[in-house]
Amino acid sequence: MAGRLDGKTAVITGGGNGIGRACAERFSAEGANILIADLLTDPGNAAAEAINSSGGSARFVEFDASSQEANEAMAAAAVEHFGGIDVVVTAAGISDGDYRSGDIESQLKRMAKAGEAAANNPAAPLIELDIDNWRRVLDVNLTGTLLSIRAAATVMLDQGRPGSIVTIASIAARDPLWGSPSYPVSKAGVWMLTKNAARTLAPLGIRVNSIGPGFIETNMTEAMVSVDEYHQRVLDNTPMGRRGTPAEIANVALFLASDEASYVTGELIHPDGGWFTG
Repeated sequence: MAGRLDGKTAVITGGGNGIGRACAERFSAEGANILIADLLTDPGNAAAEAINSSGGSARFVEFDASSQEANEAMAAAAVEHFGGIDVVVTAAGISDGDYRSGDIESQLKRMAKAGEAAANNPAAPLIELDIDNWRRVLDVNLTGTLLSIRAAATVMLDQGRPGSIVTIASIAARDPLWGSPSYPVSKAGVWMLTKNAARTLAPLGIRVNSIGPGFIETNMTEAMVSVDEYHQRVLDNTPMGRRGTPAEIANVALFLASDEASYVTGELIHPDGGWFTG
């Protein structure tokens, strides 16, 4: 029985871990060739090797989401190795300008510092916001998503066959959550960028949709849930009472990437454990 992405090529940015890796593995299981693009070479190579060892076909390219040149090189690599691009998932992202996946100790220090500043001055997350930090978050999360969409769509249009682009937003696209505005603003931008791209590209055969996950079991949320106060706040606002798994997000991405979603474009789907039921 053929897989839902049999013979197609999927590019996964941020594919070295978390949601990106789960998408890479799920899409491979459904027959896709996988190009993993990630800033971190060790996780990226490990993800590609795991797919190849399980009988799939994957390549890794080092990738800076905020770089136009890196996005164009990513698209060129997909063409070189697999002959084109059919699906893209833009999972590369950061929670703040100093974020590095897996560095939980540094995240905890930044959280403690931000919490102390907010306790002394509730307006601190806004009026004391470091503008370089703000720019870095938007460069990676928002401009990086634009660059990936543009690079992939160029290839899709050149090859003359339909394609599907899945961006990764967040519940923060609709809920400012707590603290710095950088992350929620970047993800709200991804939501609107998705809608704009969907309207532009739909007549040309390219669908563009977005996923807005709730709190998922990834490196990005690990520091937060290690602090009882924040963890409880997450659970209290999630009716299912738990974080989601990367595989649960990958399943949604698979639907949007596949022909099963052939009449779906411009949507933001929230696999969030019920966050927006209130």
